Amino acid sequence: MGYFYLFLLVLFSWSCHGLQTYQTQLLLQIRKHLEYPSQLQILDNYNGDLCNLSAMSNLTISCQDNFVTEFKIRGNKVANVSDFNGYAIPGKTLSKTFSIDSLVTTLTRLTSLKVLSLVSLGIWGPLPDKIHRLYSLEFLDLSSNFMFGSIPSQISRMVKLQTLTLDGNYFNDTIPNTLDSLSNLSVLSFRGNRLKGQFPSSICRISSLTDVAMCHNKLSGKLPDLSSLTRLRVLDVRENRLDSELPVMPQGLVTALLAKNLFSGEIPAQFGVLSHLQHLDLSFNQLSGTPPSALFDLPSISYLNLASNVLSGSLPEHLTCGSKLGFVDISNNKLVGDLPSCLDNKSDKRVVKYGGNCLSTDGQQQHQGLYCKEANTRRSGRKTAVLVAIIVVSVLLLMLLAFGILILFQRCRPRRTFETHIRQKVVQDNPTTGVSSEVLANARFISEVAKLGTQGTPICRLFSMEELEEATNNFDSSMFMGEGFTGKLYKGRLESGTYVVIRSLTLQKKYSIQNLKVRLDFLSKLHHPHLVGLLGHCIAGGVQDDSGASKVFLVYDYVPNGNYRMHLSETCPEKVLKWSDRLAILIDVAKAVHFLHTGVIPGVYNNRLKTDNILLDEHRLAKLSDYGMFIIMEENEKLEAKGESLKSSQRKTLEDDIYNFGFILLESLVGPIVSGKGETFLLNEMDGRKRIVDPTVLTTCSQESLSIVVSITGKCICPEPSSRPSLEDVLWNLQYAAQVQAAADADQKSDSTS
Repeated sequence: MGYFYLFLLVLFSWSCHGLQTYQTQLLLQIRKHLEYPSQLQILDNYNGDLCNLSAMSNLTISCQDNFVTEFKIRGNKVANVSDFNGYAIPGKTLSKTFSIDSLVTTLTRLTSLKVLSLVSLGIWGPLPDKIHRLYSLEFLDLSSNFMFGSIPSQISRMVKLQTLTLDGNYFNDTIPNTLDSLSNLSVLSFRGNRLKGQFPSSICRISSLTDVAMCHNKLSGKLPDLSSLTRLRVLDVRENRLDSELPVMPQGLVTALLAKNLFSGEIPAQFGVLSHLQHLDLSFNQLSGTPPSALFDLPSISYLNLASNVLSGSLPEHLTCGSKLGFVDISNNKLVGDLPSCLDNKSDKRVVKYGGNCLSTDGQQQHQGLYCKEANTRRSGRKTAVLVAIIVVSVLLLMLLAFGILILFQRCRPRRTFETHIRQKVVQDNPTTGVSSEVLANARFISEVAKLGTQGTPICRLFSMEELEEATNNFDSSMFMGEGFTGKLYKGRLESGTYVVIRSLTLQKKYSIQNLKVRLDFLSKLHHPHLVGLLGHCIAGGVQDDSGASKVFLVYDYVPNGNYRMHLSETCPEKVLKWSDRLAILIDVAKAVHFLHTGVIPGVYNNRLKTDNILLDEHRLAKLSDYGMFIIMEENEKLEAKGESLKSSQRKTLEDDIYNFGFILLESLVGPIVSGKGETFLLNEMDGRKRIVDPTVLTTCSQESLSIVVSITGKCICPEPSSRPSLEDVLWNLQYAAQVQAAADADQKSDSTS
């Protein structure tokens, strides 16, 4: 028997060695495909483990469990040939015998590869479709090579990609319109190619994007509405042939580079409320009208370039410039009038270029007034024509509307509909304004549901009472899961075999049926990977019961692996989560809450955040439940009754969410909090961490990672709401703590193997 175990040990050792040798052979084969670049000469005489090779400026190889996970190499064959025609160029590209297909085939055998960067290596040829076989890739950079033809549509199957960079190549076809399947993508960069066609609308559906760079191409047509990209910080589409009006931009945009295109029309007033905008370049377009005054006074703006357009009119005499504004260029337009004092160039802290206009100033060279008169006259005439057209159309519409109302009144006069009842109730509720809070709420939610409905989201399903009774065996006690603040929970199985959770609610508020359905429809359209999905609802009988209450059933996805609190308890030691797993769950939940706050308008606040409401699926991915209940419960009506404005109540509930998230962080550190332990006691004890921190955390965390989370926890639970951090700050700190922990785990593993 001993010989058998010895045999297994030898076999295991041999297989590990063979695996490592196989990975090494693949790297040597890649070196051969790349025609032995000098950066890989170190492989010639290196006898050690390539996974322990120290990172260099032009070469990085990283491994995990003897599998290569990162391969980065930077060569010196810069792609700067103006007349490249698709064939090998001696001294610039790899030789004419090079096969990009063979290179990609070998790369796909590195099945654990997460990071691949092959920059300035002279790689030439069309990028093969089989690139999608690198299914584990999170980072792909093939910049500054000689690839041409189409960007493969199959690249959209690489769903784990977070960064896709193909800068400085010779791709000369249209951009695939299927990139929206890359739901984790943060950075998309195709700078300096020869791409043509339109800017793909699918890009506007990648909500995770932070950077989009398409400059120095041949894109034409319309730049679509980008407002749905709520995380977008950098947009660079300079030097293309885009010829639409400027679209709506996302509120969080920091840098917008749109110079040297054919954009026309006026600069949208919406640009003047982009409070995070620091760098705006609209130069060398065909923009007209007077630039919005608010552009110059944005709180973060430091660089503003509006040069070489056909801007006209005069800037306000008392124009205000933001304190951070350091560079302004309004030169070569058709502006008239006086130069505002904040642009008079007398301040050393601000550079201002205003030549080539018709301004009344002795400064930089100006044109005669006649040069700018035509543009301003044409603009005035255009405004008059538009005004006349609007008046004529309005009169016609009013006449048609009056005629339609007259016919409708004659046809429907005897009927006393549900809508008539609501109109009467409105006048009774608020005789002064004629508009009740219910109708105002309806207007707000109906508007947003309509907006979400245009994005291809499946409409909320209406379940019948018979379906729910069949799914739960008439709400049998064996299907009962528990009862909380937001009603009773039952497990159910639909006719399709899908397991669901059914929440039974009794709403004391006498909503109109229309109002209630709109609110439920809005909730069902809140889709995020870390939210428990609301599949549909059932309003029992369609009306209120005898007590005046509405009986409502909400049908959710079933999440099978229990809640987060259960996985923090030592009563189930086999399920207790180590520190890195807790961080991953906390990051998931923070992303979900951030989406609820900023991903929809109006934001969804007061989300009853606690460890019981974080559910884990079979892969231990976190799903937040009980979110948005205030939309259909009575809490928002109570706020209205107190006379609180929407803005102040949203601010309060946002701070409540951060405060409650702080307690989720606290329980992640110390385990489930025993009832009766106040937060003051717990926070005071955090200085002596080892006396209170969960032993599982202490034995699986690094000191630095723990310190980061302890610090942000204290800030979240700060008694003073104004001192609490933003959710973005919380998320950043958690991601940083996870990175620190991952590095510490890797170091520990390296030390143990050596």
